[in-house]
Amino acid sequence: QVQLVESGGGLVQAGGSLRLSCAASGRTLSIYVMGWFRQAPGKEREFVAAIRWFDSRTYYADAVKSRFTISKDNAKNTVYLQTTSLKAEDTAVYYCAAAKPMAVGYIATSGEYDYWGQGTQVTVSS
Repeated sequence: QVQLVESGGGLVQAGGSLRLSCAASGRTLSIYVMGWFRQAPGKEREFVAAIRWFDSRTYYADAVKSRFTISKDNAKNTVYLQTTSLKAEDTAVYYCAAAKPMAVGYIATSGEYDYWGQGTQVTVSS
C-alpha cells in the first residue's frame, strides 16, 4: 500500500501562485507515475499533470500547460505542483494520485491510478 498526503492548498487571488505538495509513504518502490487531478463542484475529476518516477518525464493537461509545473524530490518521496497565473476556473479540490506501471496512453485516466490522497482545496478569487 501507498499513502499519499497533500498539502499547500488555500485561497489566492487571480494571477497568484500556490505550491502543492504530495508526500508518499509505504510501498513507494511500486510507484511508476504520480499525478495531480482536480475536481470542481458539479464537474468530473480531471487530469492536471503527471510525472513518471524513473525518468521524470512530465505530462500536462492543455488547460494548465505553461502555467503549472510538476516536479519531484526522490529523497523525500514527494511530488510538487507549482501553480502560477491562477484563474478562477482553477478552483477545485486537487488530488494527488500514484500508479503502478501503466501504458503511457492512460496517464491522464483517473481510473488507472491505484492510490489517492485526501485532496486539498484551491480557491482562486477573481
